[in-house]
Amino acid sequence: MNILQKQYSVLPGFGLTFGISLLWLCLIVLIPFAVLFGQAGQLGLGNFLEVVGSERVLHALKITFGTSLAAVLVNLVFGLITAWVLVRYTFPGKKIVDAFIDLPFALPTAVAGIALTTLYAPNGLIGQVLQKLDIKVAFTPAGITVALIFISLPFIVRTVQPVLEDLEVELEDAATCLGASRWQIFSKVIFPAITPALLTGAAMAFARAAGEYGSVIFIAGNIPMVSEIAPLLITAKLEQFDYNGATAIAVTMLFISFLVLLLINLIQRWSNRRYGMN
Repeated sequence: MNILQKQYSVLPGFGLTFGISLLWLCLIVLIPFAVLFGQAGQLGLGNFLEVVGSERVLHALKITFGTSLAAVLVNLVFGLITAWVLVRYTFPGKKIVDAFIDLPFALPTAVAGIALTTLYAPNGLIGQVLQKLDIKVAFTPAGITVALIFISLPFIVRTVQPVLEDLEVELEDAATCLGASRWQIFSKVIFPAITPALLTGAAMAFARAAGEYGSVIFIAGNIPMVSEIAPLLITAKLEQFDYNGATAIAVTMLFISFLVLLLINLIQRWSNRRYGMN
């Protein structure tokens, strides 16, 4: 005799949990975005394009997204190396190094900005050495990139590290027995397995870097047309009670960020199909 057993869940049924989830999503995400777009819409298309098309705003957007992309690309390389070392090697102080990776999460961003500025300023510990080589980091886009590398590194390491830990070493041993070189093992065995995690970490790192403010304003110097970031322009317009102008820049940043994240998501789906992953 077949006995139908009802599936019970710790949480309430689908209808109630779905309703709560949708309500929470509307309150936290959708309604604020709707208000943002509504405020920007009060400008009209002509005034909107005039605000975001000004030379100063365009340069600030270029600095913001350009340095964010540069920071993510750097961390894709060195974040992967860091995760590899933490997973595959044992050395004295490993737990301390592993804990330091999360320091940008715990450290107030303003404190990080002050520390980096102190180090890379012309009279700073590192800045003095770079000054002799005629290299200037603080108060330039390079300084912004350094700050964004600092705050976005954990996103890459922490998304790749669990995947490397779960990756079966036997697969690499089998490839070695079949005569594969180290590069072939990495490109054909390891890289396909960690690609989705790398792309996820890159998306989160880029999103964090594009909206970063506290750790950047000190080391950037905020020089118009040189090292001024878009979030600072938004703050400046809010202080001038130019709410429409501030929301216009914010909507533009949101749109560009969405396009970048969509592109990363499409690449991630392609890689999943390419390498036969679910």
